[in-house]
Amino acid sequence: MCGIVGAVAHRNVSNILITGLKRLEYRGYDSAGVALLNKDGLQRVRRQGKVAALEQAAREAGATGFTGIAHTRWATHGRPSEENAHPHMSGNGLALVHNGIIENFQELKEELEQDGYRFESETDTEVVVHLVHQELEKRGDLFSALQHTVKRLHGAYALAVIHESEPDHLVAVRSGSPLVVGLGIDENYVASDHLALLPVTNRFLFLDEGDLVDVRADQVTVTDVNGEPVSRKEHQFDSTHEDAEKGEYRHYMQKEIFEQPAAIQRTLEGRIDSPQAVSEAFGEQAAAIFDRVKSVQIVACGTSYHAGMVARYWMEALAGIPCQVEVASEFRYRQHVVPEGTLFVTISQSGETADTLAALRDTHTSEYVGRLAVCNVDGSSLVRESELTFLTKAGPEIGVASTKAFTTQLAGLLMLVLALGRRKGLTDERIESVLDELRQLPNLLEQAASLDTPIRELSRAFVEKNHTLFLGRGVHFPVAMEGALKLKEISYIHAEAYPAGELKHGPLALVDKEMPVVAVAPNDELLEKLKSNLQEVRARGGELYLFADKKAKVTAGEGIHVLTMPAVPEIIAPIVYTVPLQLLSYHVAVLRGTDVDQPRNLAKSVTVE
Repeated sequence: MCGIVGAVAHRNVSNILITGLKRLEYRGYDSAGVALLNKDGLQRVRRQGKVAALEQAAREAGATGFTGIAHTRWATHGRPSEENAHPHMSGNGLALVHNGIIENFQELKEELEQDGYRFESETDTEVVVHLVHQELEKRGDLFSALQHTVKRLHGAYALAVIHESEPDHLVAVRSGSPLVVGLGIDENYVASDHLALLPVTNRFLFLDEGDLVDVRADQVTVTDVNGEPVSRKEHQFDSTHEDAEKGEYRHYMQKEIFEQPAAIQRTLEGRIDSPQAVSEAFGEQAAAIFDRVKSVQIVACGTSYHAGMVARYWMEALAGIPCQVEVASEFRYRQHVVPEGTLFVTISQSGETADTLAALRDTHTSEYVGRLAVCNVDGSSLVRESELTFLTKAGPEIGVASTKAFTTQLAGLLMLVLALGRRKGLTDERIESVLDELRQLPNLLEQAASLDTPIRELSRAFVEKNHTLFLGRGVHFPVAMEGALKLKEISYIHAEAYPAGELKHGPLALVDKEMPVVAVAPNDELLEKLKSNLQEVRARGGELYLFADKKAKVTAGEGIHVLTMPAVPEIIAPIVYTVPLQLLSYHVAVLRGTDVDQPRNLAKSVTVE
């Protein structure tokens, strides 16, 4: 979960690299470094901490070069420190950056030590740079050295390497970790994410598994896992680099919360004109595959897993189709039975989530009628390796705590339910009524976001607390789980979610005046049950914070704080009720003084197991 940027040009690339790292800092912010080739040889600058510290150090060192690589780190092997920061070097002229984990690094390290190599860091990456150096001594050229090195590596990696004896190019490879090539005019680039390069290009090549690439200022050559030259499709992105800037907002997360009405509008536009049109959003093969679906298996991680849990309620209630949802890291390591006619659905913001991608790769088309990726990044591994795709069109999401990716995933999953339900007897009249609800979403999300000021006042009650309990019933239980995840991610308050009906089976033991209890109370068939559960909390002195539909007739009182939500249609209520929970966690984190966009120990795109 580190960020890589590389560039080869006829101008100084230092600023390109540093700017790219800033835009990749969501991938890791323990330390950062840059290596540049210039007329004096190889110049390396590294610093512990965020990219700003590196930027200052590089400026003071006068770091310049026409070829360079840079890296921002999320620690796996070895503590955050300058010694463990990338780029790592072997000899005086070879530098390498790495995203991923080398599983057999210990045995390789022992071999290299016997061959006389000395290690200066605790990382698995240093093993790789010494292996490349060893191969370079044998073979004489950098591309061949990297090509032979990767044959010895087990694990996931994206690598970029430069050497002072070959200053006109860099070589790179990907296997299990993302890497894209940016195409410029008389200059070319590599990066872990195309967002890093949007200030300099909107043209990209997405590398396949095992691809090696030789990047020069005027040429890019890609070689597949078998060593054969290949051509990879060029992708152009319409979004500008301003899409990934904070603009008038204090934090990316704040900006992305308020972008949700527009993001939902883009996701729905042209896709919900009629019941017949819905399935077309999933690709040309969708109709034929959907006709064969008898059950659905959803696999995802984190926030995307919560989206899948909401979809399960919709899938079984609306479409009448059995649906299973599982965390990808568990699914891929257990034996499972695949019912006949199962559609395999993966959900990921980045399309590079390691466990989700591995689960997809473990599937076989003979087991499933098809594989569908719900994803925000066109050209990502998950998209390219699935038969069907639903692109959420959320736009760049930089904040580590996912917001607009979640709500756009929910919109896409509800469309999937309608497309499948139509084949199982869901009438066009019923589908049209749900589509009408979806058309209301942008406006309802704006109304929910307009509660920002009262939610900010409400958040003050949480600042000194150490624990919070979130409650929901039915389809709103996963919404409560998402609310708890957001609070713990960015404010570092321990939070967990329970189905409200489970209170008396254990969690009530935790409830007292020091344990705030947050509940979502839409006006649905489970409302009266929820009210009874909330009385159990009040009877034990717990402070209640309710987000309630104005038609729910929930009144404030001693120990009961109510924030009134707009009247929301029942089906889309989980999407709308997510917004105030996002705002609550945001404001609590701001008041506690935490790093909202880059919370400790976390990174955005989880590309390692």
